[in-house]
Amino acid sequence: MKIKTKLRLGFGFLFLVVICFGGISLYQLNEISVHSKVILKDNYKSLVYVSEMRAALDRQNGTLNQINSKMFDQVLKLEEQNVTEKGEKEAVVALRNAFQQMMATDAIVLQKSQALSDIRAQLRKIDELNMDAIVRKNDNAQRATEKATLYLGITASITFLILFSFIVNFPGFIANPLRELLKGIGEISRKNYKQRLEVKGSDEFSELALAFNKMAVELKNWDNSNIAQLKSEKQRIETIIEHMQDAIIGLNDKQEVLFLNKVAKQLLDLNSVQAIGKSAIELSQKNELLRRVLAAHTDEEPLKIYANEKESYFLLENREITIPNFEEPNEDTVVTTGKSAGKVYILKNITKFKELDEAKTNFIATVSHELKTPLSSIKMSLKLLNDERVGTMNEEQTQLVTHIKEDSERLLKITSELLDLAQVETGNLQLNIVQTSPHQIVTLALDVVSFQAEQNEIQLELISKNNLPNVNADVQKTAWVLVNFLSNALRYSAKKSKIVIQVIEKDQFIEFSVKDFGKGIEEKHQKRLFDRYYQVPTDGQNKSGSGLGLAISKDFIAAENGKIWVESAIGAGSKFCFSLPIA
Repeated sequence: MKIKTKLRLGFGFLFLVVICFGGISLYQLNEISVHSKVILKDNYKSLVYVSEMRAALDRQNGTLNQINSKMFDQVLKLEEQNVTEKGEKEAVVALRNAFQQMMATDAIVLQKSQALSDIRAQLRKIDELNMDAIVRKNDNAQRATEKATLYLGITASITFLILFSFIVNFPGFIANPLRELLKGIGEISRKNYKQRLEVKGSDEFSELALAFNKMAVELKNWDNSNIAQLKSEKQRIETIIEHMQDAIIGLNDKQEVLFLNKVAKQLLDLNSVQAIGKSAIELSQKNELLRRVLAAHTDEEPLKIYANEKESYFLLENREITIPNFEEPNEDTVVTTGKSAGKVYILKNITKFKELDEAKTNFIATVSHELKTPLSSIKMSLKLLNDERVGTMNEEQTQLVTHIKEDSERLLKITSELLDLAQVETGNLQLNIVQTSPHQIVTLALDVVSFQAEQNEIQLELISKNNLPNVNADVQKTAWVLVNFLSNALRYSAKKSKIVIQVIEKDQFIEFSVKDFGKGIEEKHQKRLFDRYYQVPTDGQNKSGSGLGLAISKDFIAAENGKIWVESAIGAGSKFCFSLPIA
């Protein structure tokens, strides 16, 4: 039977009970009303009639004459029509006979006196009969009222018990299966797939119970089939992580250690018992290396760690793991937001690469240093060849000497840049930082390039205020950076053009900039301009440099806590800038 049908039958039963109770109540009230009406309607009128007939007699001192006999006769006729009690009819007939006898004209006085006595006697009899009837009927009405009250009380009690039982039990018919279903769903949510629902019958609840049990079986089968697979995958992943050469540390969203492999345990000097499930913040308070790992950023320099009985270098990477957030689903949301599930820290051992890089740097420094001496000798020899006291050269010889001199100067510049780069890479860069005026730096740089600008007929325009605050800088190194900017600008500027040098104060920094009006640099090259050995492709009209000048300039400015950048657009020229903090 369907739930809808059961509900209809239940409420129909309630309706029927209410109808029955109302019918019984109306019947009993009607009985009480009928008995009460009988008392008032019948006997009371008879008593009134008797009283009126006595009153008619009393008006004429107990006799009947033409004045009161007519009234007496009218009342007697009403009484004859209102005979209700046993014996009352005989009394009324006798009263009528006595009345007629009294009113007879030929009756003697003795007969009239006897008739009057009979009239009074019959009036008393009628009065007594009706009084007794009133008492009797009143008793009957009282008993009927008590009986009706009893029946109504019994009916009300039975109806109350039926309704109370219905109220108590019928909601359970709906609530109990729902409670069982809720309990079953709670067990399923706790992965208790053995939970089953037992609902008898053929209604929707039994169908729902069958569907629930089938779902539990399917979930159990799915869970059993996936647990083994998940365990296998977990073991495989753990094995891979454990045997990786990089140190790997995994934290959950509460900053608790989930896992760390063998290399991480050795570096951090921790074991699984000490670390797994513990707060990484608390562990880092007693572990300096872990504190450095948690506090470091991925764009910082490699971490230097003493490992494998030597100084080793590790590059730190950290990845935040995000998963879809299904805790608060919203139908209006188009894209499901993610939430953090934790972080993974990876320490990549780059010691071998660092050693190779140092070897390369040392080799470059050695070669550059060794090349610098013969190049200086070649330059000196070229200067002697240009001296006429040694001898004169023809035009072709002079051109050859000029080319050799240019190439020697270019090689000497490259060797100087390589030596500066070696100092930066080995950490041996020595800066003589003092408080100096920005104009002093600009003046030194302009003195170096002014002759080259005159030869190329290029105007150098300086825009600056006279009262700029001092900066903390190495004057020679900073001037070298500005010279490098100016040299590049001169190289890519046309004759009779202009180069603008600007020095301004901006946000607690002194900003130096060199603006040319050449063809500009494409955006794809701008991002790599300050990388080592990177050269912008040329059209063959300009000689490209070594690709080290801007890289070294970046290291010099960074060592002075400054910033360096470029602004350029095709056809609008280029603007190279760096800024130094105010002293």
